[in-house]
Amino acid sequence: MKNDKAHITLTAGGAVLARMKAIGVDYIFANSGTDFPPIIEGLAEANAKDIELPNALVMPHENAAMGMAHGYYLATGKTQAVMAHTNVGLANCAIGAINAATEHVPVILMSGRTPVMEQGRLGARTVPIGWGQEMRDQAAMVREASKWEYELKFPEQVPDVVDRAYAIASSVPKGPVYVSLPREVLCEPCPGDAIDAPLRMQPVRVMPPKESLEDAARILANAKNPVIIAQRGTGTAEAFDRLSGLVDQWGIPVVQYWAIQLALATGHPMMAGMDPAPWLKDADAVLVIDCLAPWSPDIHTLRPDCKVIQIGQNPLYSRFPGRNFAADLSLAGETGDVIMALADVLDRHHGDHRETCAARREKVAAINATTRKKALAAADAGSVDPMTKAFVSRCLSDAIVGRSATVFSELGCPLEPLSLSEHSSWYQEPHSGGLGWSFPASMGYQLADKNKLVIATMGDGSYMFANPTACHQIAEALALPILILVLNNNEWGAVRQSVTGMYPDGYAAKTNQMPLTGLKPSPDFTKVAEASRAWTAKAERAADLPEILRQAIAHIDTNRTHALVEVTIAP
Repeated sequence: MKNDKAHITLTAGGAVLARMKAIGVDYIFANSGTDFPPIIEGLAEANAKDIELPNALVMPHENAAMGMAHGYYLATGKTQAVMAHTNVGLANCAIGAINAATEHVPVILMSGRTPVMEQGRLGARTVPIGWGQEMRDQAAMVREASKWEYELKFPEQVPDVVDRAYAIASSVPKGPVYVSLPREVLCEPCPGDAIDAPLRMQPVRVMPPKESLEDAARILANAKNPVIIAQRGTGTAEAFDRLSGLVDQWGIPVVQYWAIQLALATGHPMMAGMDPAPWLKDADAVLVIDCLAPWSPDIHTLRPDCKVIQIGQNPLYSRFPGRNFAADLSLAGETGDVIMALADVLDRHHGDHRETCAARREKVAAINATTRKKALAAADAGSVDPMTKAFVSRCLSDAIVGRSATVFSELGCPLEPLSLSEHSSWYQEPHSGGLGWSFPASMGYQLADKNKLVIATMGDGSYMFANPTACHQIAEALALPILILVLNNNEWGAVRQSVTGMYPDGYAAKTNQMPLTGLKPSPDFTKVAEASRAWTAKAERAADLPEILRQAIAHIDTNRTHALVEVTIAP
């Protein structure tokens, strides 16, 4: 705040915004409504008084707002804010809140509240929706996905409430919080003397005790067949590099089962593919790195003597009612911090196991080389018409080789055929399955780094769920040069796979058109993108895809606007 804060009075609406800027929030992703007059007035007031505010971005749909806040956090590690319109806007935020909660992504979610007063106070109800949008328990729509919730009661609460919201969202385990903002309260004056004070409630950091780290290190060091299963990456680039060296040194295979983020380079000798079955059957120690579901109990069985170590922000994932995976030892904390601390302890044990580790490494590397070769061969075999998702991944990998890129995949390009070697180079849809995520999340990531090549790959159903008209409008308005690949198979492919998995010889598997899965006739998705001046192309033949991808990336590099390629793939 540039003026003398002791002499400034803001409306509470302006104070909420100013306080968030003061504690480090860069963006407010907002979809405004009739509850927003004091917020909009606050923006104008703060600007007139030369008060710094977060950048308030117009979001044509709340799902895009939540996805962009999610993606921006993945790129920066910084908690951001979303502001929605009363109960209806909050309802549109619910899927994004569920996704963020599942993935431990902190978001300060706010929405207006229908005015309590019908008359006699500034901010009282003025239009019929003031009655129509009132709820007995508005917060219930996101309560299960929220770490904390509150309704602002008085304007002088603003600094404390914003600080508490930020601190709780950013504390381990991280996640979204919700604050309701009644319109009458936002209209009232708020003292400005505390608005730009330092953050008085710091987020909580957690680390496992030294004796637990020692116990974990002993289990892994003495294991004959240790295995690591990772889903949500390593937390930091430093931990990514450290884990890479650690597993190479110890000869421990790493399975990235249903990977949400990359934990190990896909070409690393210890990268053991996506299927844990071959490794779990003989494992006597399993290190689980931030996995909601590290294996499927209906398919995979552990040895009775196998020890399981779970690490992550919330190793037991206590928010989920049913999750009964073994945890002989739990190490709670920021994933990257725990990996670094455990690696330091393991270093002290390695000298006693050097020969065993070298022999195991050689054996594991040979198995993994064969697995990798088969995966790439299977992808290459998909160069038919219509092509396979794996082949699209292979072509994308070739198109981005040698440059820093980040791939978001939502039922789009699979990870296994890609050649990726950097932390933050891969993000898959949250395990909560709230569709329409990868498009806006990739835009949030691109917002944080406009010079990086960011690719959003998704199925045709996921693309439609993303409210693509809104997302394309945002991409054009904010000049976000993302590459969008829509893999179109004219169906809900994930639903088909689920049905055939449960009933491989059933009636549905034998039909030409499986019930409740078809998405024909397909819209022409390039026309949707062209409405917002995106570069577009269709890849209907496998032979054409590499050149089309080259042209799309060249357009992005040269013109710095977004591009969409619709790819025809096999069911």
